[in-house]
Amino acid sequence: MKTLIEWQAIDTVLLDMDGTLLDLNFDNQFWLHHLPRRYAQQHGISETQARQHLIERFNAERGTINWYCLDFWSNELELDIALIKDEVAHLIAIHPHVINFLDALRSSHRRAVLVTNAHQKSLALKLKHTALDGHLDAVICAHDLGLPKEETAFWFRLQEWETFNPERTLLIDDNLDVLRSAQQGGIRHLLAMARPDSNKPLQATAEFMAVEHFSAIMPPATS
Repeated sequence: MKTLIEWQAIDTVLLDMDGTLLDLNFDNQFWLHHLPRRYAQQHGISETQARQHLIERFNAERGTINWYCLDFWSNELELDIALIKDEVAHLIAIHPHVINFLDALRSSHRRAVLVTNAHQKSLALKLKHTALDGHLDAVICAHDLGLPKEETAFWFRLQEWETFNPERTLLIDDNLDVLRSAQQGGIRHLLAMARPDSNKPLQATAEFMAVEHFSAIMPPATS
């Protein structure tokens, strides 16, 4: 899949983590399979019943800061979510060509900033297993800003933490609602990820251009 990036018009690249830099398979396996299994064990119910119950509870918080908050779900479910995540940490994986892409951004003198909805504990776990932060100029967690990326106000608040020109900024994200909110927040250049989970088919990306692998959009070595 090919897409056109106007690199000469971009100074800053904002990058999502889960489903963009990292394979969403880890999160899908955890929330849809491993956690229901552990919840079922705790409550003496079937894994199918546990999954259905949890999905209903998750959907009630979808798109909010709580949806991404491990402390919130630990309290709600009476389980140590961060500890249970660590049980399947071997599934954490970087998407193909990501490191080369990040290093190419650095070589081209563009700023690469991770902007994630992931909770601080989840972020710490994934950085521990991937060392992605060594290839980034900054790491920003939505929980520190108090808003999820799905809210347009997030992008204005982000500018209080990270100096960037929205007209010369590219956001790459697998979440279409996030891309739409960023568009409303003034981010001019937007790109979706076509395959957030390597074990699932390509996703329809609606009005947004999309890329399956970062190898298709490597920036030039110089600005």
